[in-house]
Amino acid sequence: RMRPRTLGEFVGQQAALGDGTMLAGALAAGELPSIILWGPPGSGKTTLAKLLADKVGAHFESLSAVLGGVKDIREIVSQADGRRRLSGDITVLFLDEIHRFNKGQQDALLPHVEKGVVTLIGATTENPSFEVNPALQSRCQVVLLESLADKDIGLILNRALTDDTRGLGKRALKFGEHAEELLIEAADGDARRALDLLRVAGEIAVREGSKNVSVEHIDAANSKIEKDKMLDIIESEPTQFQLVLKAIMELDGMKARQKKLDGGGV
Repeated sequence: RMRPRTLGEFVGQQAALGDGTMLAGALAAGELPSIILWGPPGSGKTTLAKLLADKVGAHFESLSAVLGGVKDIREIVSQADGRRRLSGDITVLFLDEIHRFNKGQQDALLPHVEKGVVTLIGATTENPSFEVNPALQSRCQVVLLESLADKDIGLILNRALTDDTRGLGKRALKFGEHAEELLIEAADGDARRALDLLRVAGEIAVREGSKNVSVEHIDAANSKIEKDKMLDIIESEPTQFQLVLKAIMELDGMKARQKKLDGGGV
């Protein structure tokens, strides 16, 4: 819910968006070239793609390279071509995890990018020089995104903590001693992880009737998120070992609940 709504709200990445950069110059001219956003998880690739499309008034289509294929590309391109012929509207195709497309799938994109039927924004955590076909890469400019600096993560967290509409502002929560520093450290430059930790820690604080998000709340939130991730892996690939691990974790949960019922606390 705390995704930036405009480029003005987008935090960080001045090396990619600041004065004198290729993107700043293109946007000032009302243009958007095909680009590949290369950066670590949580650096803002998906959010930035949508904001760039909005800035130039383009229609935005999103496709995951993990789930999509050539059929999806053809459908999007057909609609984009019709849109361009009827109204002259630009279509931005955001292709998440573009490195997951094989050579044939990437080749299927090439002529449509060359002709300008779609403006491609690819997103990848891998080096495009090794993962994107040279022909397709030559039609795109690579934009390097970096993990967010601590000050940027801190700004994002405080916005979320005080925003009455999209954040936790109505709950009037504040950071307890050393809590903000711990959360920033745990986020490790990943804005999405920072917001997830704050959301879960805030929920725990509210359940306990506290107005302060404490170090203990953040530790508990971190444990819960990591446990949820593990359970997601177990449920998606239920090998024998994973089934046993899931049973152990469920048993631990049952024991904790029984202990609480017996008056022993958690």
